Amino acid sequence: MSNNSPLPLIAILRGITPQETPAHIEALIDAGFGLIEIPLNSPDWHSSIALAVRQFGQRAQIGAGTVLQPAQVDQLAQLGARLIVTPNTNPAVISRAVGHQLQVYAGCATATEAFTALQAGAQALKIFPSSAFGPAYIKALKAVLPAAVPVYAVGGITPANLADYMAAGCAGAGLGGDLYRAGQSVARTAELAREFVTAYRSIQS
Repeated sequence: MSNNSPLPLIAILRGITPQETPAHIEALIDAGFGLIEIPLNSPDWHSSIALAVRQFGQRAQIGAGTVLQPAQVDQLAQLGARLIVTPNTNPAVISRAVGHQLQVYAGCATATEAFTALQAGAQALKIFPSSAFGPAYIKALKAVLPAAVPVYAVGGITPANLADYMAAGCAGAGLGGDLYRAGQSVARTAELAREFVTAYRSIQS
């Protein structure tokens, strides 16, 4: 990772509303985050992502999660999104996103799904739910994947276990309910964001 690259920690803001979006993203960026995902099953996601891109697009990579349809990819590209995260391995979604020059974190669980995602053009893989598989599974899966492919652990990642997944070969992690839960205060988001950034930087030191 170059000095200019954002930390490989994706903040997943599932359930956030447009009214809440600016303050929480500001807190995340101030803590050191540079990858922000607003899942498409959040209320009025279109407005939230448009707002986030407009206000923070020069300071962070803004995108969407739970992307299921190629038409959604087209909408996101029009909004100025720069990344998408999928919950599954859908070659049509992945190839459409790559065509729009978006960074794709493709959801997968098995070697078959992983290679299907890579063949469709995904640049990174999201192993979900990572807590159900554990670091040992990810380490074994990494053994058959191209070494250059970044693998992100998502699902149940905490500041306490982040080091275990990084040691298993993960390039980074997506952080959901242990970072942000719908309705929580901005102060709580800032506190948890700092804990994750501190945990990651302690691994790298």
